[in-house]
Amino acid sequence: LASVGTFQVLKLPLAFIRVLEWPQLFSIFAFATCGGYSGQLRVSVDCMEKASSNLSMGIDFAYPFRLYQVSFEAPVCEATRRERVFLTGDYSSSAEFFVTIAVFAFLYSLMATTVYVFFLNKYRENSRGPFIDFIVTVVFSFMWLVSSSAWAKALSDVKVATDPDEVQLLIPACKDPTNKCGSLHGPRWSGLNTSVFGFLNFVLWAGNIWFVFKETTWHKGTSKLAAGASEKQAGTFSQQPYNHGSLDQPSEYSQVGGPTSY
Repeated sequence: LASVGTFQVLKLPLAFIRVLEWPQLFSIFAFATCGGYSGQLRVSVDCMEKASSNLSMGIDFAYPFRLYQVSFEAPVCEATRRERVFLTGDYSSSAEFFVTIAVFAFLYSLMATTVYVFFLNKYRENSRGPFIDFIVTVVFSFMWLVSSSAWAKALSDVKVATDPDEVQLLIPACKDPTNKCGSLHGPRWSGLNTSVFGFLNFVLWAGNIWFVFKETTWHKGTSKLAAGASEKQAGTFSQQPYNHGSLDQPSEYSQVGGPTSY
């Protein structure tokens, strides 16, 4: 930049919030923890015929959480027969939508930060740049809210569908009271819960709307009109004449009916 240094640009609220969005302290958590998640749960089936039992069945699942495609072999508790059992539910649409918004938001924040740092003068010279930036920021704010809400609901459903106690109900052998089924451990959700940072991204993008709006001609035009009205009002007060005649001219005093000379 010719007139504004890189560090001075980063001090601007407009660029500062973009920098918060770009390094993905929030946005990377949003899609990396969701898109890179894999979990496992374990259940046991203790049959009356001990030879048929399976005391440790691992069930793996991962993003994009098409659980209806996840299967495992469970004992039927009749001789050594096994039966393939599938989990239930498909939450891929919400998960993929959330991850897609996070990825595109990252790319746009990276591009916007580059423009703010290296091309700020050109950005402000052309009214089209701030206008596009404002529209895109509003759209991403709305999409963050929608995708985060959808994913929060889907995450809750995924937790229910992969609960070991719920999975036991899908195993035919567990419906027989003579067999004993139990849960060894459930999935670890600490990593996936971090993806709820999507709501924090919504707050950041929504807060950035005002700073982007200030760069548009809409805000600048309103500011000029307000400044012009103030100047006009101040000029009107300064042009009003002030009459000093009553103070400069001597007053004549005469007594009605009184003597004028001695």
